Amino acid sequence: MVTLFQKTYDRMFDRLMNLLRKGDVAEVWSFDDRTTRLEMEAEAKSRGITLRARSAYKPLVNAFLEEIDLSDVTAVSVSYPVSPFADEKRFRLEAYPLAALVGSRSFELQPKAPVGDLCYEVNLSIGSDIHTRTIYAPNRVYVDLTGQNVLSPTGWLRVPERGLNQRIETDFEEIYKDAMKIIAAHGWKSDAPFFEELNVSVQLPQMDLPLPPLDESMSLREALHEDLYFSALEYFTLKSGKMLGDRNVRPGQIVPEITFATGRPELSIELRPYDRRARGGEAQPLDEAQQAAGEAQIVTELNSLRGETLTCETVAGRLVHARYLQGSDAPVLISGGQHANETSGIVGALRAARILSTSASSHFTVIPCENPDGYALQGRLCAENPSHMSHAARYTALGDDLEYRGVSDEALIFEKRLRMQARKQTGAGLHINLHGYPAHEWTRPLTGYVPRGFPAWMIPKGFFLILRHHEEARPEAMALLDHVTRRLASLKDLMAMNRRQHALFETHAGPNGLTLVNGFPCMVTVGNDGLYPVTLITEYPDETLYGAPFVAAHTVQMEAVLAAYQAWQEILRPGLTYHDCAEIIDVRSRRSSDEQVANCLEG
Repeated sequence: MVTLFQKTYDRMFDRLMNLLRKGDVAEVWSFDDRTTRLEMEAEAKSRGITLRARSAYKPLVNAFLEEIDLSDVTAVSVSYPVSPFADEKRFRLEAYPLAALVGSRSFELQPKAPVGDLCYEVNLSIGSDIHTRTIYAPNRVYVDLTGQNVLSPTGWLRVPERGLNQRIETDFEEIYKDAMKIIAAHGWKSDAPFFEELNVSVQLPQMDLPLPPLDESMSLREALHEDLYFSALEYFTLKSGKMLGDRNVRPGQIVPEITFATGRPELSIELRPYDRRARGGEAQPLDEAQQAAGEAQIVTELNSLRGETLTCETVAGRLVHARYLQGSDAPVLISGGQHANETSGIVGALRAARILSTSASSHFTVIPCENPDGYALQGRLCAENPSHMSHAARYTALGDDLEYRGVSDEALIFEKRLRMQARKQTGAGLHINLHGYPAHEWTRPLTGYVPRGFPAWMIPKGFFLILRHHEEARPEAMALLDHVTRRLASLKDLMAMNRRQHALFETHAGPNGLTLVNGFPCMVTVGNDGLYPVTLITEYPDETLYGAPFVAAHTVQMEAVLAAYQAWQEILRPGLTYHDCAEIIDVRSRRSSDEQVANCLEG
């Protein structure tokens, strides 16, 4: 282990007290939780200072939570600012999830004419009166390490009587700035990978704020994790001579660990060897699994299936486990965990495989967790922050997305080997690839707020499908999509969840960009570069769910696999009807998916 940097930081209050004096009437915006800001106000009062401490992060939402009384309000109208330095929807997105927080009241979001000040104008209807509030959103424009201008929230101080109206660098911002400065200044070797684990540990005294009844929260610790991870990945992408967004970059494993601790914030940056510990976890009844499965249970479930055991090794030395079941059906590949923080597909793949294996004719390969290095890291990160998205665990320990890994370089195939083997061994034409995405808002406040490269994924918009196919496989692909969407559209409670999330998404982000097929949201792309002629990708908002919502997620993932498998048999064997295929799934051996989803999504 090599330590690159260590520092302890002054709290925002200490910085503030150096600028204020007795008798001041001041406003400050900082990256602190509500409890900390109330403590700042109380301490300032004891020193003869009148202070109002507000949040620099999501100031509009926090104003509604802390200052605006909605008890007699019947309608809310918000005009949001527009800046030439940001996407025109930036501040509309930052207002999320206000449309849900105002309840059944009428709600409207509309842009302001571009002006110099960055303020929200809020109109509250109370009886025949309209009450107006102005909510300031302190931001600054700076050039980040990618060379781009970004408009980002920042600390701010106002003391009108002394003419102070200025930016104040917060501890939160300084930690990020120092971390990126150290990473950029280090003498990295010329060729990737540059390290095994680049660990960026931060201790912050900020607590997460849940936002019931949604699966939402405001988390400064999670936001810092996202900013540090993706900013470092962007830096190494450019250092590797690649374009931003290239997923075939292999810097090594970048691991921001942002933990809660009282006292002064701390930052430590270290180069470490890979953490090769197995992901733990108690065994759970698979159909009712309340959280991500442990590594041992995944192996046990696979070993309970008939067929051939398949394995390959990762760069960190872990094994990717799979099972091949040979039968008379048309072969299919089922996989999960390509992005290892998307955990519902892993359980869904195992459940579907267990059911399909009861038919002697079934013919498939199942790789439930393609990225065990990322999966182990996700378990490690969730031990401290169970509700965080943990995107540092998304990619492999090399730092790349295995989907985009070239098949020609034998030395770098690693986790992708089993996909290639399944295609070569069986000739499967369909890959069912189970994925997820954030179940709550995804932000990068210190680099423009909207996650660079992922704006369409920052707010949940329900469960949907992505179909990718070779040009010559279009007839089979479209027939598959027709069959699967008909089945999924029949799950009433799933569709109700979709409608709720679509409505909230479109209020804050606009049209979701998806096409409805049989009333079910989909995206279709054509290209001949895929390893399989047809790939069906599921996308469930599962980062990070527990309990009944997690059961609902992996039940729907399972249902999608079963529907796609059945449909593929019917498409490739025209004489066989959909109902004839029902023998593949002995419905008497499992609880009705409709009933299970309904119970888990109730309300």
